[in-house]
Amino acid sequence: MCGIVAAAAQRDVAPLLIAGLKALEYRGYDSAGLAVLEAGEIRRVRAKGKVREMESLYLAEPFPGGTGIAHTRWATHGAPSEANAHPHIAGRVALVHNGIIENYASLRSELQARGHVFTSETDTEVMAALIEEQIGKGHGLREAVLNTVRALEGAYAIAVISRDEPGRVVGARRGAPLLIGVGIGEHFLGSDAQALIKITNKIVYLDEDDVADITRDSMQVFGLDGQPVDRTVHESELSADAVERGEYRHYMQKEIFEQPRAVADTLEARIGPQGVLPNIFGVDGEALLKRVRGLHIIACGTSYHAGLVAKYWIEEYARLPVSVEVASEYRYREAVVPDDTLFIAISQSGETADTLAAMRESRRRGYLGTLAICNVPESSAVREADLKLMTRAGPEIGVASTKAFTTQLTALALLTLQLARQRGLDDARYSDLCAQLQHLPRAIENASPACAFSWPWGAVSGSAGRLAQAQGNFIHPRRSLSCRRAETWPTGLGR
Repeated sequence: MCGIVAAAAQRDVAPLLIAGLKALEYRGYDSAGLAVLEAGEIRRVRAKGKVREMESLYLAEPFPGGTGIAHTRWATHGAPSEANAHPHIAGRVALVHNGIIENYASLRSELQARGHVFTSETDTEVMAALIEEQIGKGHGLREAVLNTVRALEGAYAIAVISRDEPGRVVGARRGAPLLIGVGIGEHFLGSDAQALIKITNKIVYLDEDDVADITRDSMQVFGLDGQPVDRTVHESELSADAVERGEYRHYMQKEIFEQPRAVADTLEARIGPQGVLPNIFGVDGEALLKRVRGLHIIACGTSYHAGLVAKYWIEEYARLPVSVEVASEYRYREAVVPDDTLFIAISQSGETADTLAAMRESRRRGYLGTLAICNVPESSAVREADLKLMTRAGPEIGVASTKAFTTQLTALALLTLQLARQRGLDDARYSDLCAQLQHLPRAIENASPACAFSWPWGAVSGSAGRLAQAQGNFIHPRRSLSCRRAETWPTGLGR
């Protein structure tokens, strides 16, 4: 849940870094910090608590600089404290890090044996010390980072600066997201596009084991072998308005009211008068789905619960066996994979570490193919899947999921209809379900937000209806429920 922002620019970057961290505050964190490089010196400010507390310390004694890194931390190794907050400095190097280094204890012991003294309890400081050691051997910053990450086990996204190379930031990723923002005379690194969208909408999404080298005027990406690799520049569809709270009292309220539009966007150009349109899952989607004889759904958290609901739908209407599993458990057992089983990964971000690891593990287990249901087109899950269906929910900042969940269910409903039609569902029943699904955005819009809204699609019935009701997100469509009118919504905001 940590956040990374880094910049190499022609202007003072500290205000940009702080603004980027504020855009990532929804992730949850316990401390914040930034480090800026100027005139061969690294200046740093860190604070336990909110970004605003760190910002107050910076504003009390601001320092200029065109190269910097910043971070919001959720404690893993070491308690929440200023000493454990990022960035961590080792000699001439400062570093921020998302993820967990699994072999940090042995690396730390080796460094201590060579005389290194640590000032924190974190695995992050170990990486900074390793990079500093590599630079001391005569390597440049990029080479030092490459040599260091080759020795790491676990997940990481890092951004590093060195006082020996002003104007340069080097980043690397494995198992945690990191991207490049492309500006005019400036480049950025971020763990999420939301941190950069007010600065630039030109984004480069890094692949696993990529190492990025950015300066004000250049951007290069390398593989672990040190050879350059090509990565495409995308224009993000995310708007600055999409991450603003606007007139709403909090983000969750905003996202509740965004559900009709998000569901409508998810259905747009995917279902018509004759039913689900062809090839919405990809060019080869229709042919591959015809071969499916079973499904294995893997997800975490809210996405997992969406999969549980879809299991009832698919088994009832498509008459196909479905198993649903938490991604973190899937990796540690030898699952039996019957012939022609489709692997489905559901992830709001497309960067959920356990879900990605499960997808990669599925490659060796002989599935018919992989389908990603996801909200981020350029995410790792989407890039690595054979088939994909985007949920078009837009950014969801509220911690309790609303529109991400309902759009995932909408996408899974489309999948159910496609499979059911191919498996011989009665034409009249198919047409009726399609019509009800098309009516869903209006039904949500007409529902009182003061209570759970009714899912109008007849597919939620019997046990499925009871399951969905137990989750507290939907009620059985045939049960009546007394609700307050929209005008009495406790926040005071009517429909």
